[in-house]
Amino acid sequence: MTPIIKVVHPTGILDSTKSHQFRQEICELLNDEVDAIIIDFKDVTFMDSSGLGALVISLKNVRSAGAKLFICSVNEQIKMLFELTSMDRVFKIFSSKEELEKIILHGSPSDLEP
Repeated sequence: MTPIIKVVHPTGILDSTKSHQFRQEICELLNDEVDAIIIDFKDVTFMDSSGLGALVISLKNVRSAGAKLFICSVNEQIKMLFELTSMDRVFKIFSSKEELEKIILHGSPSDLEP
């Protein structure tokens, strides 16, 4: 059976003004009974602690629903934020959406663990 995968494409700055909308979008996807949610940061230019907090809350909600959450295409600023807060140990981050989709469809489960 093919997993149900949904992709979220936040844009611009992910901060306190957009974090509520972001969390709500994730919750709406969980209502569709997805197996995995990919957050594609390709078009995000900056993320602050509010955005990071929204990601952590979303991760908890996704795990509670029995699904998985993955992140891809982060820029250097966001990568540095993950490293400074040690969130790179909590989230599995992939360089591109294509790399992640390939591993989800054809890789082993251990490739998807942080």
